[in-house]
Amino acid sequence: MSDVLTSTTPVVTIADIESAHERIASTVVRTPTIACPALSRLTGAEITLKLENLQAIGSFKERGAANKMALLTPEERARGVITVSAGNHAQGVARQASLLGIDATIVMPRFTPATKVAATQAWGANVVLAGDDFAQASETAAELQKQDGRVLVHPFNDPAVIAGQGTAALELLEDAPDIDTVVVPVGGGGLIGGFATVMAALRPDVEVIGVQVEAYASLSNYPQEDGPTQGGSTIAEGIAVTRLGDHCLNAFRNKISKILVVSELQVESSITTLAEKAKQVCEGAGATGLAAVLAYPELFKGRRVALPLSGGNINARILANTILRSLLRDGRILRLIFQIPDRPGMLADISARIGNYGGNIIEVSHHRLFASPSVQTAELLVMVEARDTEHAHQIETDLARHYIVRRD
Repeated sequence: MSDVLTSTTPVVTIADIESAHERIASTVVRTPTIACPALSRLTGAEITLKLENLQAIGSFKERGAANKMALLTPEERARGVITVSAGNHAQGVARQASLLGIDATIVMPRFTPATKVAATQAWGANVVLAGDDFAQASETAAELQKQDGRVLVHPFNDPAVIAGQGTAALELLEDAPDIDTVVVPVGGGGLIGGFATVMAALRPDVEVIGVQVEAYASLSNYPQEDGPTQGGSTIAEGIAVTRLGDHCLNAFRNKISKILVVSELQVESSITTLAEKAKQVCEGAGATGLAAVLAYPELFKGRRVALPLSGGNINARILANTILRSLLRDGRILRLIFQIPDRPGMLADISARIGNYGGNIIEVSHHRLFASPSVQTAELLVMVEARDTEHAHQIETDLARHYIVRRD
């Protein structure tokens, strides 16, 4: 076991976090903390949101980068910095480097979305694309650091980074002192390490709960030792970390109550719910807190729950597809396939029936030659928007009285 984990000396203290808060105040946004009545009605809990998606780079990650880089000596700043990240931390380091006049190299996996690469380069950093995932990119970063002598700004496993992330918890308590529960996304463990340290020192009555996504649920047996993860693609790529940092584990071990695990579909639905109910654009990792509240309602009903929306950097196409998938699952968008006689007036009749019920036709696709079982029939695919699940059922039921129709 790591010496860090067996040590009784905390790697991060409340004093470290309070000092970090003063240190980074001029370069990091003090994000709003808001009550969300719509989510409160939905969940049965009193929901408060800490809007880290409104940071300058769209993520809490800049807090840790800012604190680490502010602590660098003049000699270290002259050497430059290097980090490895698939997005949010990369942008945080790049922005802080531009503000401090430090040369920065960012190693990103080769398949990082182009928007995140461009956003990082826009802050003036040198981006190196290497490896298929975080682990392989980290190997390249280690080689470059050895060659160039740069200072590593680790995405999570650094006491100064953890202290920076904890500053969000300080602000949360100042703005919402009545909370009794906080649900924090867990990837490398820096954010929950900071939150757990703050709550243990200032509000030990507040329950700290971590949340991971299924493919990267290394702490699913907490408080037992972390185990292997399945890995692979996830919409919560911001917490797609196979192994937590030792410093992070030291910071939150014995200070949190439990780790909850949520599915991909639960995260997708929460992204949609945040957009609709809270009017907040949130990336997958940032939506996991709400996903946990919705997945385990018995744990949160009647409680005063704070959710840090850790980031809002989601690709516009992914956001649009996620919302559409959620609407399809909820039944608010119907994909209906009709087998109809191939004669005039059929499409007009179907459209009229849908319109009479208040449905909104989004898309129509008409196939005569190959999709139909008979040359005398045609297949019609109609995508319809409904108000809610019950409204969708009414539309489908009426159409089924007159046509052969099935839901796709």
